[in-house]
Amino acid sequence: MTKHYHSNGKLLISGEYVVLDGALSLALPTKFGQSLRILATKGKYIRWTGISHQGKIWFEAEIDINSLHISNSTDEKTAKTLANILSAAKKLNPEFLSNTAGIEVTTTLDFPQDWGLGSSSTLINNIASWAEVDAFQLLFDSFSGSGYDIACAQSNGALTYQLHKNHPTVTPVDFKSGFSNSLFFVHLNKKQNSREGIARYRDHTNTRKKEQAIKNISGITEAMLKTKSLSDFEKLINQHEDIIASIIGLPKVKDLHFSDFNGSIKSLGAWGGDFILATGERAYIHSYFMGKGYNTILSYHEMIL
Repeated sequence: MTKHYHSNGKLLISGEYVVLDGALSLALPTKFGQSLRILATKGKYIRWTGISHQGKIWFEAEIDINSLHISNSTDEKTAKTLANILSAAKKLNPEFLSNTAGIEVTTTLDFPQDWGLGSSSTLINNIASWAEVDAFQLLFDSFSGSGYDIACAQSNGALTYQLHKNHPTVTPVDFKSGFSNSLFFVHLNKKQNSREGIARYRDHTNTRKKEQAIKNISGITEAMLKTKSLSDFEKLINQHEDIIASIIGLPKVKDLHFSDFNGSIKSLGAWGGDFILATGERAYIHSYFMGKGYNTILSYHEMIL
């Protein structure tokens, strides 16, 4: 018996940080994701193999199917995280992994791990599908985060995401803008730790300032869905960057690294790494960023599902 699951990656276009506290946010699922294949075997172990986007094995582990004890692995930290997710899934569905012989599990990423498109969220969503449990609850029980990435993992189009008392509201939206040919995603050549970014947001933001930011960002999200021109969209990007910079106490990425760029730049997700959104003509975008050593540049249509 073989089972196969696939989940989409994610990019948060508006609402980084404040999505945690109820801001209406715009998120886009990506063409890149992660698959999970289950094959029943003999024995009493889960034999787990992680395959990179290049087709190479990057992780292996053997986990006791009853106790979820790690008997051996190539990366102890990754193995512990995996065992914790499986354990959380079993708590949500006690029948998961019960009356089961050995299992071979293979995960395959469509993207480099340092791209920050959701190697964890796609894994959690795939495991939730396998275990027949709620993926949002599995995320909240095993990780931290808002859950917008789970919404993207399950969606095939743009969506707005909003949390209210830990209850997610996911709404499909139309974001096929007439200026998508002028939107590009540039990787900053490093992976940002989202947990560190969240901790900074929690530590640096007072309640009054946060409440106003949530209101303003929610308004920007609504405006993004209605805007018809690139210039109006760029104004919204700039306003968004100003708001987030003021509440987390960090400089905007454009001011820090790209002050001479002729266009708008927006951080996506945790500030300081992963992808940024840049606006402009293709030739200029490629010339400018490649000239500064940033060679991973994807158009909107190459990246977004």
